[in-house]
Amino acid sequence: MNKFLLLFAKGIAMGAADVVPGVSGGTVAFISGIYDELLRSIAGVPVALGLLLRGRVLAAWQTANATFLLVLVAGILTSVLSLARVITFLLAEHPIPVWSFFFGLILVSSHLVAREIQRWNWSRFVSFTLGAAFAYWITVAAPVQWGTDSLSIFFAGSIAICAMILPGISGSFILLLLGLYPFILGAVKGLDVHVLMLFASGCLVGIVSFAGLLRWLLLRWRDLTLALLTGLMLGSLNKLWPWKETLTWHADSHGQQVPLLQSNLLPGRFAEVSGQDPQLLLAILLALGGVLLVLGLERLASRRQQSSGCAE
Repeated sequence: MNKFLLLFAKGIAMGAADVVPGVSGGTVAFISGIYDELLRSIAGVPVALGLLLRGRVLAAWQTANATFLLVLVAGILTSVLSLARVITFLLAEHPIPVWSFFFGLILVSSHLVAREIQRWNWSRFVSFTLGAAFAYWITVAAPVQWGTDSLSIFFAGSIAICAMILPGISGSFILLLLGLYPFILGAVKGLDVHVLMLFASGCLVGIVSFAGLLRWLLLRWRDLTLALLTGLMLGSLNKLWPWKETLTWHADSHGQQVPLLQSNLLPGRFAEVSGQDPQLLLAILLALGGVLLVLGLERLASRRQQSSGCAE
């Protein structure tokens, strides 16, 4: 029971991260020690479906590691449905502390991923550079406006879910780039079943396809893939910088003005431009809080792995 409660809590953390544009649930999965099992379980779903169609229910359940997936997904959905309003409120009313916390979290997480790389050489550095450049480009890319027809929502789900399981690339931020983040978040808040079913169907197709590819890459070229993931995480820090100047705005689905393009500022410059308190001390404390939280999760995951190894 304790194992399932801990897994459910990790799902809640992943869901909370996925709601925030710029933070990936895949990062939480990695630092909490369940990333490889998550990919392995998702990649086993197509095989499990084949077994299920042949009437081999128990074998299908075990192949997909269904108990693990169901508990984790339950945590993610609980978090998304319950925390969506809270997190959007905090981002709107207290952006500097929230972004500072996630900045520290992602910064130390990138260190933990890089630590998994067995040997650095030129190919790893190239992979790292490509990942960092791609993630940075994503954070500064100008948003487009996808339609809200059924096909667009389905493909948006397929694309966003791939980002959600990649450490460093946020599915929420992909939705922002597609111009669909307010629309999908509004559907979550309003429990629009039609939109949510279309989006979830796209997510299901995307995650099963992409998880298999990512797992294969980690098995075949683990160091190269980890170097790419480290770059993705560090490159995404541009989005998480707490002090920003909004350059352009756009109206969301409710007609409210929300930031579209932003540039990063130093705390002192932010105070000059905005006339607001940069909250520097609070920002540093919360960034350190993010660092300590990740290190605590990593330590807990390491202890559980050691305990499991000793039990075997």
